[in-house]
Amino acid sequence: MKSVKYTRETIKDLGQYDRGFPKFQVGDCIEVALKVKEGDKTRLQMFEGDVIAMHKSGVSSTFTIRRIGANGIAIERILPFYSPAIDSIKYLHQGDVRRSKLYYMRSRIGKAARVKEKVLTKEQKNAQKASVK
Repeated sequence: MKSVKYTRETIKDLGQYDRGFPKFQVGDCIEVALKVKEGDKTRLQMFEGDVIAMHKSGVSSTFTIRRIGANGIAIERILPFYSPAIDSIKYLHQGDVRRSKLYYMRSRIGKAARVKEKVLTKEQKNAQKASVK
């Protein structure tokens, strides 16, 4: 019997499916509900922050979220997009950025470490809601 040969492209797309998450991009503020297992119980833990990087490569796609925690300490998490540990993603607001990677935010402190929110008109908000549905 012949073995099935996969190309790089087909291997990359194996296991890809629609997670039902809202569309988000770099600069957006999102809230991710992560499944945390403690003993025999499972609970949801929320992680809210700005998306500073996205790596789109099929099933191994990841995104990096950064937030400022207690005492001004920055926390970053790299999350696989297709991870079963992610329960849901809530889109909070759109950021006004001009780059695809916001690694320069790591060296900023205080108010400068925040991503500016993109202000939309009513028409733009309605058009955005219509395109999401």
